[in-house]
Amino acid sequence: MGIELTKEAERRRTFAIISHPDAGKTTLTEKLLLYANAIHLAGSVKARRTSRHAVSDWMTMERERGISVTSSVLQFEHQSRVLNLLDTPGHADFSEDTYRTLAAVDSAVMLMDHSKGVEPRTKKLFDVCRLRKVPVITFMNKLDRAGLDPIELIDDVSSQLDLRCAPLFWPVGMGRNFKGVVEIATGDFLLFNAEAHGTTAILADRVPWKDAKDRVGAAEFDKVEEDLELIREAGETYDPAAFLRGELSPVFWGSAMSNFGVETLLDYLAREAARPSGRTTEDHIRIEPEEDRFSGFVFKIQANMNPRHRDRIAFLRVVSGCFHKGMEVKLARTKESLRLARPQSFMAQERASVEEAYPGDIVGLHDTGKLRVGDTLSTGSLLRFSGIPRFAPEFFGRMRLRDPLKRKQLDTGLEQLAYEGVVQVFFSPKEGPQSAVLGAVGVLQFEVLKERLKNEYSVDAIFENLPYRHARWIIGEERSVAWLRAGSSFKVLDDRNGQPVLLCETSWTIDYALEKAPGNLELFDIEPL
Repeated sequence: MGIELTKEAERRRTFAIISHPDAGKTTLTEKLLLYANAIHLAGSVKARRTSRHAVSDWMTMERERGISVTSSVLQFEHQSRVLNLLDTPGHADFSEDTYRTLAAVDSAVMLMDHSKGVEPRTKKLFDVCRLRKVPVITFMNKLDRAGLDPIELIDDVSSQLDLRCAPLFWPVGMGRNFKGVVEIATGDFLLFNAEAHGTTAILADRVPWKDAKDRVGAAEFDKVEEDLELIREAGETYDPAAFLRGELSPVFWGSAMSNFGVETLLDYLAREAARPSGRTTEDHIRIEPEEDRFSGFVFKIQANMNPRHRDRIAFLRVVSGCFHKGMEVKLARTKESLRLARPQSFMAQERASVEEAYPGDIVGLHDTGKLRVGDTLSTGSLLRFSGIPRFAPEFFGRMRLRDPLKRKQLDTGLEQLAYEGVVQVFFSPKEGPQSAVLGAVGVLQFEVLKERLKNEYSVDAIFENLPYRHARWIIGEERSVAWLRAGSSFKVLDDRNGQPVLLCETSWTIDYALEKAPGNLELFDIEPL
């Protein structure tokens, strides 16, 4: 088993695509699948207005609005590698789902619109990758449109993200004058064919760059020559080890919509992206992929992926050992034994039964309500990997029923959807679920909640905004927490794990609480683990 396990783990590449909204993330996802022969016809973003939609977006809201609001898992093979692509929400209001997903990957593709450079959400997601030491590959997109000068763009990324950038290719022109890219290591010129793009895979023609002057024009040829000389003299040299340490990012250029540059990015992901890494337990024990004992953690739960069956799927990242269908594992949080029947792999909404899975793979487990985001499953002795934190919500409200007789369905829906991470729920232990205050990182989460309550739980409710703007998890002595709970100036509720949380309208309340509370008191904007 040891040799086979090591071999299979080495074949895996698990990555996510991160970007600012509208950078082309869903389009790039489609085209990676297309070039890997995982699909035969790509549904472009514009095609969502018709009956064909992007395969990674399956929720009704996603199809109607043409945005990604949930993560999906896509497994496919390329060049004898097994690639697990975790497609993350593009909309900023669903950033918490993206944070959880980044805990389950080993590499990330940072997609940028080359006309805009580093945008706010790009920077925030990159910071999460840096925090987790996830290696990042940069793909400059939309080269068939006018954009920033390549040298300026590289400088922008390097300075704003404090990231060394090593271009593996260099663009020749842009917009209507985009001619292709030069591969720096080989000196090959990959030609862009503006007519050969769209829904089918097209492989770029290659010619020696030194022979391309007549094709690109003397002025453009000389400009690129100057850029290449500057890169060779003053630019970063690509270092695979520095990339895997998260210190350096290889840079690619292309147009996902036009299929250009996708092939070279896909080849690089299969060849150079980080292999599965181990994870550290709460006891500071490092579990490596090659260990024979099985272990994994739940990073996402999604209910009703198939509305006809009202199922609930927990997404498990395999950390070590070999997963077998029907195996018995231990759930560290409850110390309960579970038999993992009917495991599945995914190609967006399409599913396939899983007999075995290896480190780096993502397995879908049918969940009866026993699993939570952050749970660790393992064989042998109990293991608990460091958990996946929740971030403090910035918007708050409550649901008011149109039909009071639907209270039980509402409570059930809020409980299940909160465990998925659609929203966070806070309530008073004395008053129970009827006191529930809902928190979200973005307001669009409340729209998703309302729609799913109606479609999946037959609950028609009215959302009402609440004035709170800050939430802080409370750690302190009992007298400190009791003082907060007793004060009329403070709203203290419990989260789903019984952890007290302070809700307030202004940051002044936070400062006042820290200054006046008796005993030792700490307030956190990330859930303490």
